[in-house]
Amino acid sequence: MALLRFEHLSFSYPLADTRALDDVSLAIHKGEYVVLCGPSGCGKTTLLRHAKPGLLPVGARTGETFYKDAPLSQLPELTAAAEIGFVQQNPDNQIVTDKVWHELAFGLESLGYDNETIRLRVAEMASYFGIHQWFYKGVEELSGGQKQLLNLAAIMAMHPSLLILDEPTSQLDPIAASDFLETVKKINRDIGTTVIITEHRLQDIIPYADKVFVLDKGTVFLEGRP
Repeated sequence: MALLRFEHLSFSYPLADTRALDDVSLAIHKGEYVVLCGPSGCGKTTLLRHAKPGLLPVGARTGETFYKDAPLSQLPELTAAAEIGFVQQNPDNQIVTDKVWHELAFGLESLGYDNETIRLRVAEMASYFGIHQWFYKGVEELSGGQKQLLNLAAIMAMHPSLLILDEPTSQLDPIAASDFLETVKKINRDIGTTVIITEHRLQDIIPYADKVFVLDKGTVFLEGRP
């Protein structure tokens, strides 16, 4: 059973002359590290947003997205929030609180977890991501790389089955970007979280991918192992 499956998915933005996605079909299985690549404007971000109900773009679509063999549109909102994590390009777009520790706890609070579970998971993530030194800092004091790492840690505190990353290092310097991508690889290897990533630093991720999909003009024209 595929964890995530796109089946004959086509999509057009309002007033667009061409389709952003054109009959896309692909499957991603549990535990895989999948790279989605292609030229700018090929449909990568649009496709990724079809895997996260809260980020679904507005427009005309045909076809279906399936999560664990059930239509994604039927997935309960809390389940989608907990099981499907999404890291966007701009670190500031996802931070919603003023303190690092509260950002780690915010998602769990929103899902209704009890205080003991929240404290335990926040401590786990602080340890795993090595963010003890800035645990009590205000988020405005963090660098871009630290903010993106915080976003990732806050998502992983919810123990998602699927982690989607859309150009997560586009606003980071080379060292911070390399460290961030190494952490993503570690999450996939150590925890077994399924990863789908688009990234312009292909040399840093292609060697570790289980599968690569290449898009152009809204369609998948090449797929396989690196």
